[in-house]
Amino acid sequence: MAKFSRFNYKTVDELREKIAELNLDIELTSDLSPLARRVKIGGYELPNSLAINPMEGCDGTEGGSPSDLTIRRYKRFAAGGAGLLWFEATAVVPEGRANPRQLYINRDNVSAFKEMLDIARQEGREAMGAGHRPLCILQLTHSGRYSKPYGQPRPVIAFHDPYLDSRAGVSPEQAPITDEELEQLQDSYVEAAILAREAGFNGVDIKACHHYLLSELLAGHTRTGKYGGDFHNRTRFLLETITKVRARVGEDFIIAVRLNAYDAHPYPYGWGVDSQDFTRPDLTEPIRLVHLLKENGVALVSISAGNPYYIRTEVTRPFDTPVRGAGLPDEHPLESVARLFNITRAIQEAEPELAVMGSGYSWLRQFFGQAAAANIARGAVTLAGAGRLAFAYPDFARDLLTRGHLDERKVCIACSRCTQIMRDGGRTGCVIRDAEVYLPIYKSVSNAS
Repeated sequence: MAKFSRFNYKTVDELREKIAELNLDIELTSDLSPLARRVKIGGYELPNSLAINPMEGCDGTEGGSPSDLTIRRYKRFAAGGAGLLWFEATAVVPEGRANPRQLYINRDNVSAFKEMLDIARQEGREAMGAGHRPLCILQLTHSGRYSKPYGQPRPVIAFHDPYLDSRAGVSPEQAPITDEELEQLQDSYVEAAILAREAGFNGVDIKACHHYLLSELLAGHTRTGKYGGDFHNRTRFLLETITKVRARVGEDFIIAVRLNAYDAHPYPYGWGVDSQDFTRPDLTEPIRLVHLLKENGVALVSISAGNPYYIRTEVTRPFDTPVRGAGLPDEHPLESVARLFNITRAIQEAEPELAVMGSGYSWLRQFFGQAAAANIARGAVTLAGAGRLAFAYPDFARDLLTRGHLDERKVCIACSRCTQIMRDGGRTGCVIRDAEVYLPIYKSVSNAS
């Protein structure tokens, strides 16, 4: 590992030199034409190969509906021109919400989701032209051990984890969710998917990342019963849920999965990790699962890694400045970026006909496009997703496609303030580039904490 250092590259050549010095497999290209490639997913054709990662704003209403601030965010994303809008984590049951303002789709508010989607699509057409039709996916979730539906921890666990239990408010006496309760939860995913289709989304994401409930089940080596133990049992819930959803929504509705391919968490409590050294990925099982996902009709997989609630948060989001109270990583952020790129490439190469979306690009700032285009051109990924960059610079895709470069005055600076707002219980966005809205929120929740 190389010594941690913040971003300080003025030119792409300077960045290339550092990549070479660290001997990392990150390619950069001046040919950005791959970003404009149209992508076929299911029965849909995306207008380009750029995407918005599911970035939660923690700004829904008490009943789980989108608020004016939620709608504002998706209007900005839609006007930005990305070919795929991946709408943020939306709980399938109220007790599975990660915070009191997390979205929660239900029969009483499906019309509010439809209104948000209609407004966003109209905004996109006005900004990009009548023919602009981004794919719109709604992420469905249960927050598991990170559930805080009323502002205080109400964890739901798949198994006890000595590294995470105390941090999430799990007592030694708490019983894991039962097999019967999991079977009932599958019905909630089905109902949420039906409502998402009714609202007009093109598909849903059965979220299985970042150690939320479905992600944790994949690592359930120590769990007993039909949803724990061997690979077949640990993947059973996800695959059964996909099958049940497909049976109710039809073949033309896209089913996607945002998948942790590497937990960076000690075995036997982590997934995709070397059993002898959890700091090393072992993608044997994740690749095996991706094959099964494709066989079961999943058309789109978004690859992530790590646990943003635990140590080594740089595995998920390479940064310059950590959240309050956290230390600096024992690696250079470019090593964190390269890990995400390499994991994603291994998945894409294992299933070259599957649409695979990658992350980890935001730390590269104005050189996002050069890395994204290179990865697409070399077959390492189908779509490049922007997370924190989209908070800061929602029209990044339009600028890349029409101007051929990003404005370094508008990019994300990896300062972690958007994450800090969430940790402090506030509504989140970019404190630096969208300061009129989010700087007052940041100050108020920081003072309160």
